[in-house]
Amino acid sequence: MTDQPATDESGTPEIPGKPTSASRTTLSHIMTHNDTNLLGTVHGGVIMKLVDDAAGAVAGRHSGGPAVTASMDEMAFLEPVRVGDLVHVKAQVNWTGRTSMEVGVRVLAERWNESAPPTQVGSAYLVFAAVDADGKPRRVPPVIPETERDKRRWQEAQIRRTHRLARRRAIMELREQRLADGIED
Repeated sequence: MTDQPATDESGTPEIPGKPTSASRTTLSHIMTHNDTNLLGTVHGGVIMKLVDDAAGAVAGRHSGGPAVTASMDEMAFLEPVRVGDLVHVKAQVNWTGRTSMEVGVRVLAERWNESAPPTQVGSAYLVFAAVDADGKPRRVPPVIPETERDKRRWQEAQIRRTHRLARRRAIMELREQRLADGIED
């Protein structure tokens, strides 16, 4: 008798889970004049790119290969970021599906030359899809929440997923109804 790997209901071998800490990361970047907008603060797009970079690193690390951004929602800018701020972008996988992952990101800023603690200046949730060499979806390991905070984030991610799916379904139904009514966009 040989040991067979555990399989899911479709007979596909199960992928062992990974703890939240296995892929958690922090990227840090000092903001310069090249990063500013017309108001003299750091451009939101610069922060969004840092958020996407950190989330992509976490998604790739968790899934063990390439992962692409599927959506970004709830990007909140809480405080302006200034030239000279040292920005820390902290990301972790909050939830996993079969081929997708929600990554939560917190953005902190601190003056590079001061000893004051960092201030949270933003947050976001992104969904990444793991892809193979042909760009097709591939399975991801389940995330294993380790702390009470991780468990809370996992539960909240489930709620966000439900809302994303409901919103997508409602939009598709509206478009189908408009098409059936002969309304072209």
